[in-house]
Amino acid sequence: MLSTVPAIISSNPMIQSDPFPSLQSAWDCSQLFSNTQSVGPAPIEPNQTQAHSNSGLDESNQTLSIIDERKRRRMISNRESARRSRMRKRNHLENLRNQANRLRIENRELTNRLRFLLYHCHRVRTDNDRLRSESTVLRQKLSDMHQILLFKQLQQFSSAWPCNNVTVMSEQIPPPLII
Repeated sequence: MLSTVPAIISSNPMIQSDPFPSLQSAWDCSQLFSNTQSVGPAPIEPNQTQAHSNSGLDESNQTLSIIDERKRRRMISNRESARRSRMRKRNHLENLRNQANRLRIENRELTNRLRFLLYHCHRVRTDNDRLRSESTVLRQKLSDMHQILLFKQLQQFSSAWPCNNVTVMSEQIPPPLII
């Protein structure tokens, strides 16, 4: 029985142990299980097959290559767009940081100027208060001196009359000065 098995099958390493020994016969089944068998439409004449398949392959290859090229360009464009977006964001953040620093410096300068002005305002108020009180004292002294001068003029005028030979007590005591 083993002698009827063709040499091709017995030399195949995959079929060395036959699971169905009773079905062995002289039939050549290699065409049924060959790896070259294709599933698809029936073959057409060789000239038509080459022309038709070449144009179909070329068109499908061109379509695929166009689609791949578009995808590749879109991917590159998206990467560039993302890179530009990151650069804009980085520049915007840098500008905001610079603006924040400038505003901090300006705030510090304005605060220092305000302190300086408040200090001088306080000094001016203190000086004004001192000058007002000094002015009040000087006006009072001026008023007192004016009264003394009027009183002395009145005495001189009254002593010039002949009937007034009596000395007045007020001439001997000087008027008090208010300081």
